[in-house]
Amino acid sequence: MKIEPLTRTGFAPFGEVIETDGAQHFPINQGFAERFNDLASVDAEAVNISIVLAKPRPKPIAITLMERHPLGSQIFYPLQDRPWLVLVCGDPKNVTSFRAFSATGRQGINYARNTWHHPLLVLEAESRFLVVDRKGPGANLEEVQINEIRLDLP
Repeated sequence: MKIEPLTRTGFAPFGEVIETDGAQHFPINQGFAERFNDLASVDAEAVNISIVLAKPRPKPIAITLMERHPLGSQIFYPLQDRPWLVLVCGDPKNVTSFRAFSATGRQGINYARNTWHHPLLVLEAESRFLVVDRKGPGANLEEVQINEIRLDLP
């Protein structure tokens, strides 16, 4: 599977890329800070904000599970400047629908509601992510086991 750079256009069918490049911004706090505004749209009635610590997986990375969230969107934004991978698909039973994106440590993603994706894939070291997703009643996680796909990374 080819790994593409993460771009707004390439990722659009699956959600939003969150990055400051090209974003609306303006000075705040008497000019001592810059606000980059309106970076993503949260699709949830009630929001949970958390920090996730993710560990790298052994290489080659074995992909055996995909998940989605039927009741809301889900944002992952790295808290350090390290590259990471984003793996999505249209249909987890159809390997040709899979797409892999290489994200910089300055890019986050907002998975649209019902987007099939793999759990966090960090490459180098334990990495922290700010996560914004739905909270509340109801099952907001659907997982499916798939035939193993191997991601061979350099």
